[in-house]
Amino acid sequence: MKYKLVCIDMDGTLLNSKHKISEETKISLRKAHEKGVHIVITTGRIYNNAAYYSNLLGVKSPVIAANGAFIREKDKSDVIYMNTLTENQCRSILDILLKYKLVPHFHTYNEVYLGSRFHKFMSYIAIGRKLPKDMPVISRYIGNKDKWYNVFKKMDGNLVKAIVFHPNANRINKAKEELMKIPSLEIASSGDLNIEINAEGVCKGQAVEVLAKYYGIKREEVICIGDNENDVSMIEYAGLGVAMGNAIESLKKKANYITDTNDNDGVAKVIEKFILS
Repeated sequence: MKYKLVCIDMDGTLLNSKHKISEETKISLRKAHEKGVHIVITTGRIYNNAAYYSNLLGVKSPVIAANGAFIREKDKSDVIYMNTLTENQCRSILDILLKYKLVPHFHTYNEVYLGSRFHKFMSYIAIGRKLPKDMPVISRYIGNKDKWYNVFKKMDGNLVKAIVFHPNANRINKAKEELMKIPSLEIASSGDLNIEINAEGVCKGQAVEVLAKYYGIKREEVICIGDNENDVSMIEYAGLGVAMGNAIESLKKKANYITDTNDNDGVAKVIEKFILS
């Protein structure tokens, strides 16, 4: 099979445990891209952050961000797909998060609205300071519920995702259970201590399908590589669904192939085996 599209999760997949892309992985992906294969970062992260890492690979393919809610070309401003949270959905999400004393994060493609000054600072340390000035991620602190409601009204149609992190798994699980009762929302996680919230129908698998159809690529010509819960849908969609060696067990059971870990160039080994060899 000649594969034409490779969609790769970031955290725990493309990035190693030091949050870097290994040189071996960069070389393999560039070689595949030179052969005409689309190399698409497919992540829960905000678009500008994901595009930065895509640029590090030296590829020109689009980026799938916000768990599939936002797909955009990098070299031009063309938005291929966008599915946003409504003002009312955001209010419902906020009420549940505050009920369990969790700090809300709401994203546009290049902005993060946060309910904590400390989280705003950590967002800059983790993301903002790494990015070039021409593609920043802007962090904004929102201090109370009324101000949040104003943001939701003003940004209605632009908020692609909400996310929350907390070290207390019990709080996370209770909030997740309650959020899952709202039928108009899509709930997933990229780790045990977070919740990722999108509009109904948003998932990585659906986004990969949209992009494949955009390029006229058949399902069986698609490789998807991931490690966690929010990667399940794209692993199921792909002609070749690949789980990392460090992936959760439920993802490995759904995969067609299991590669090495993210610290042992698992992504590079997939590219070498199925595209370059």
